[in-house]
Amino acid sequence: MVHGIRVSTVNLSSSDPRALARFYADLLGLEDPVVADPTWAVLRGAVVPLAFELDEHHAPPVWPSEPGRPTTQVHLEVQVDDLDGALEHALACGARLAAHQPQEDVRVCLDPAGHPFCLWVDPSGEDPAGGDPA
Repeated sequence: MVHGIRVSTVNLSSSDPRALARFYADLLGLEDPVVADPTWAVLRGAVVPLAFELDEHHAPPVWPSEPGRPTTQVHLEVQVDDLDGALEHALACGARLAAHQPQEDVRVCLDPAGHPFCLWVDPSGEDPAGGDPA
């Protein structure tokens, strides 16, 4: 780590940050979100904490992108052991399956604020974040 520089959170904008934080806590099986005030919530327990911030003018991104429409600025890659089971769980938590599915072994979903995220299985069982295999 050079000069102590590191990623502290990944932030997602939403018109309802508390609800979006609750969705991701349920999806990922994390502890309840830390809510600092109505405009900000943080989930701890992920490799990098996820933060959710109020954007009163948030417009859901269009995925895949289209000219002149809000584009995805970031998306989460969520590694799973069981793609079908994880998809069922994500939908039960409030996700929507995206209409466009570009890969057979990945499921693109949209969170309640419209941010895309991908569910995927690594057959090697390796953790891309450097942890132990599942």
